[in-house]
Amino acid sequence: MENKPIKIALLGLGTVGTGVYKLLSMRADDMPQIAGAPIEISHILVRNASKPRSGVETALLTDNWNDIISDPEVSIVVELMGGIEPAHTYIKEALQANKNVVTANKDLIAVHGGELLDLAEEHHCDLQFEASVAGAIPIIHPLKQSLAGNRITEIMGIVNGTTNYILTRMTEDGMEFSEALAKATELGYAEADPTADIEGYDAGRKVAIMASIAFHSRVTFDDVFTEGITNIQARDIRYAKEMGKAVKLLGVACNTNEGIEVRVHPMLIPSSHPLATVNNAFNAVFVHGDALDDAMFMGRGAGELPTASAVTGDIIDTARNILMHCTGRIGCTCYKKLPIKKMEDIKSKYYLRLEVENRMGVLAGVTGVLGNNGVSISQVLQKASDTDSAELVVITDTVRERHMRDALTILSNMSMVHKIASVIRVY
Repeated sequence: MENKPIKIALLGLGTVGTGVYKLLSMRADDMPQIAGAPIEISHILVRNASKPRSGVETALLTDNWNDIISDPEVSIVVELMGGIEPAHTYIKEALQANKNVVTANKDLIAVHGGELLDLAEEHHCDLQFEASVAGAIPIIHPLKQSLAGNRITEIMGIVNGTTNYILTRMTEDGMEFSEALAKATELGYAEADPTADIEGYDAGRKVAIMASIAFHSRVTFDDVFTEGITNIQARDIRYAKEMGKAVKLLGVACNTNEGIEVRVHPMLIPSSHPLATVNNAFNAVFVHGDALDDAMFMGRGAGELPTASAVTGDIIDTARNILMHCTGRIGCTCYKKLPIKKMEDIKSKYYLRLEVENRMGVLAGVTGVLGNNGVSISQVLQKASDTDSAELVVITDTVRERHMRDALTILSNMSMVHKIASVIRVY
């Protein structure tokens, strides 16, 4: 244990930055025993240093990055601003100045993670980013350390609390998407602009990060197929339940013999699967490896203190490395260059909901088109109607994506098919 404090600088004092400030203050007396030395915040970078912040020492605030980068006593830069710039520039400059970095920035790590990890290795610095995926849930450290002896073949998870809350309300309360989104916004689960969440982009960035670490091969956000939940209707969830399944927005990464599959989209999963019971704003990550078999990590994936928990854990770990003179000990794990499979080559089962003519022979016509394109049927629900339309709900057997798309193109042009109302993949 050392008496000399390890000084850190916070970049940003938003929700997560405020949470880290609070948590470090709460644990200040224990830090010499936990981390090996006191941890002291010496600077907080904000846009407006003259604006008062309740409970925060005004003397710590600065709007000048040079105050931090030029201070030789700052050992750890904690980036909590979000976005690509100026965070990208600040982290690069911090590493080049031999300062260790902790970040919660999933956008940045998903796009520039390889570059920044190489820079950290060059300067023998830590670059830690546990909070970039799934908030308080530990998943980055387990993949890099505890599970390092495994060949991980699959990671699947609910890694966006907003969409999971929306789908929970649609499942439990029968709400339609727009009503559930409004409720999520009212409770603060959804941003004013929820696009990144409901279109799957947020989850896609997290899947790219996890796949890179798990499969030892660089995966970026651009490699991830994303599809959101805006087209999911309450009746789809109701029909799925009749078939013994739940609807979740899942991030899926698989390491196959043909390459890496990385995708985010709604999925029907068996009601018996552990992820089917993860509801509201909770996150969970399911990992399969050759030695561990299956493991699931579950907890709060966002919020002030849950995310601050992960950030603070990285700060403590980095402080310990500084004291033991071993920063940069665990860097980039991407030593392979595996191909990324195209979405059209991925195999899956499918849930289809079709609005069709209410007459005999329609089912035979639909199954004929599917069969001609190599698509066989596993389950069928026919929902009769008093009108000239009826609903036909089909779950297929496993089929290659491009063959499914070919079949859907033909079905959409058939006069007996009024509308292809829903297409959802099935796990």
